[in-house]
Amino acid sequence: MKLVSTRNNHQVVSFKQAIFDCMPADGGLYVPYSEHDLRSWILHMNEQTAFSAIAGSLTAALLKEEISPVISERIAAAAFKDFSPRLRQLDDRLFLLELFHGPTGNHRDFGFLWLASALEHLLTMDEKQAIVIASSTGAGGRSMAAAFGNKKHLKLIILYPKGCARGLKPEHLVQNGGSVYPVEVDGDNADVENLIRLIYQERNIIEKYNLTLANTVNIGRILPQVFFYMFAFTRIKTRTAGEIFYAVPSGNYGNLAAGLYAWKFCLPVNGFITDATPALTCDDAGQCCCMASSVPLAERGHADAAVPSSIERLEQIFSVSPAVMKSIIFPAAVSDQEAENLIRLSYKRYGIMFDTATAHAYAAVQNRNMFKRQGVESLVLVSKDHPAFESDILSRICGEPPIIPEYLHGIDTPLQNVPLITGRKEELIHILNLVKEVQ
Repeated sequence: MKLVSTRNNHQVVSFKQAIFDCMPADGGLYVPYSEHDLRSWILHMNEQTAFSAIAGSLTAALLKEEISPVISERIAAAAFKDFSPRLRQLDDRLFLLELFHGPTGNHRDFGFLWLASALEHLLTMDEKQAIVIASSTGAGGRSMAAAFGNKKHLKLIILYPKGCARGLKPEHLVQNGGSVYPVEVDGDNADVENLIRLIYQERNIIEKYNLTLANTVNIGRILPQVFFYMFAFTRIKTRTAGEIFYAVPSGNYGNLAAGLYAWKFCLPVNGFITDATPALTCDDAGQCCCMASSVPLAERGHADAAVPSSIERLEQIFSVSPAVMKSIIFPAAVSDQEAENLIRLSYKRYGIMFDTATAHAYAAVQNRNMFKRQGVESLVLVSKDHPAFESDILSRICGEPPIIPEYLHGIDTPLQNVPLITGRKEELIHILNLVKEVQ
């Protein structure tokens, strides 16, 4: 797979280069250079094909120019041997794609698992080491630690605001033979994010410590999210004969971008519905428009290493034909009250609690009246995180709390003896040296 920056489609890089040196010098984001026809792979797979096998086959198909099929399948198998999304049919036309069946109940689990596995395999082959620096206030840190915690060639430094380091398993920590080094910063989340920006804007530091990122700035986080849509299709293709739409929570547009890549890779899909935001909304005619496009790329700042957004990837996909964007992406404005009403109604109807992000995507479907269109046969609602993360909110809406599975117990247990730094770049460089020595 060859990739280019959203801001320069002339300098082509390999996938390996893109996931290690994941921030193009021009300030853009890496995106696929060309489309891939995966139709034969997609149609060959069926309801009996395990998610790990789907991911392995598609990894091999996409990366065949760089990585052998055997290694591709090992990357996917190591990542997903114990974990898979689940697809549930709620009624004749409504399906629920649950992404919270990873090790920490977070939709990001699958992206982290695949990226960590890919990085580890490639580093092992090259006999090299790499370090990831990431910010977290809780759930994201647990998810990253579950993916990176047992690696030999990777180390993960998680920066938390003061008092927020919690929920990690002891065996994942560096001092216990793991790969994760938690650090607290004497400040709030903005201070943590600013520290990460300071580090990743200095090329010499990135090269010296072989730094990369685990968030969706890294194309290696987006690629495995493509597999969700392929997985869902294998489960519903024998149950539908009409149009297939996906309702995707907006978030930072990583899942939406991945869905569009799946479409470009020949997945049968008729459209994506999402809740409107200031960045991606509707014009006066009700058609999709990207407000960021009004600002030329040359006049924008660099992609944010600490707070990523894939909106620029969406712009790049539709830069050639804006009309296509209007025909396949359907945003709709949604209020918090509308989302809450759907959580309550869906719980009564299906006995399932939606997290608020999923409810916003579902409300967008209702507001677009998509099910009233003739020929709309199936809707796949993408459900992000386990409802246990929003127990207080869902208890208020539904009248009872969600069931908290055993593997989510202890997620709020504070970590002990976590180093505290003031937030200066020199302090983080000192920690980088300590972590590098452990390798």
